[in-house]
Amino acid sequence: MSIIIGNKTRVLTQGITGKVGSFHTRRCIDYALGRNCFVGGVHPKKGGEIFDGIPIFRTIEEGKSKTNANASVVYVPPLMAASAIIEAVEADLELVVCITEGIPVKDMLKVRNRMIKLKSKTMLLGPNCPGLIAPEVLKIGIMPEHIHKKGSIGIVSRSGTLTYEAVDQVTNLGLGQSTAVGIGGDPINGLKHLDILKLFNNDNETEAVVMIGEIGGKDEIYAAEWAKENMKKPIVAFIAGASAPEGKRMGHAGALISDGFETVQAKLNALEDAGIKITQNPSEMGKLLKNIL
Repeated sequence: MSIIIGNKTRVLTQGITGKVGSFHTRRCIDYALGRNCFVGGVHPKKGGEIFDGIPIFRTIEEGKSKTNANASVVYVPPLMAASAIIEAVEADLELVVCITEGIPVKDMLKVRNRMIKLKSKTMLLGPNCPGLIAPEVLKIGIMPEHIHKKGSIGIVSRSGTLTYEAVDQVTNLGLGQSTAVGIGGDPINGLKHLDILKLFNNDNETEAVVMIGEIGGKDEIYAAEWAKENMKKPIVAFIAGASAPEGKRMGHAGALISDGFETVQAKLNALEDAGIKITQNPSEMGKLLKNIL
């Protein structure tokens, strides 16, 4: 089985009529052919219109009440994306996947504070992430579906590109993925490595996990500390950013070394202490995984 999404997931696309939202919604609908997973779109000025056979609603609340939607995906432009996330959270959806990149940090602070105030149980994935995919079941986001294969390996990554690299290696080994999750690399985001590891640990059909991190923040260290005491399945890890100079932002907004605990070496030390198998060459993630299995 997969984690987070499955056959009972019913998705609304926020920003469905934009260039990016319309393109990727069509691809996701095609991927879920035969399963009515994408049930509508949301646009405050285009409610009542139809997009490729599915209705557009003015609000998330309206879409939820008329379709029983329990998830949304956000392609709304950066300056309006936080409001779109908050709308979905206030509608009490189970899952919100935010693909949008470039959301101001102060806006994401508002999202986080609103979720705390509401004591929200909504799972937020992203922002600035590629989404997630349960192979041969459902895709929410922008992942290239053709490289995925149904299987038993869970993948969680801060880097979109390295998510695809890990997926491709695992597919070529014939192992396939239970679920591949791109959590995004912004400094303020939703689900972390730790959250995804817990879900994979409890998933009977996930045999092992590939975890990809980056410099900046301490999320990988927190995940390693938890895994040391609790993880029942093998983990292969790669941390990107070995050549990044201290104090210089690299790629993702969160990929910034601000103290000694956010470097590649600090994270590698924590992973090694947890018994997690490490590679410092991203092209060897699949090979290392096969060896430990």
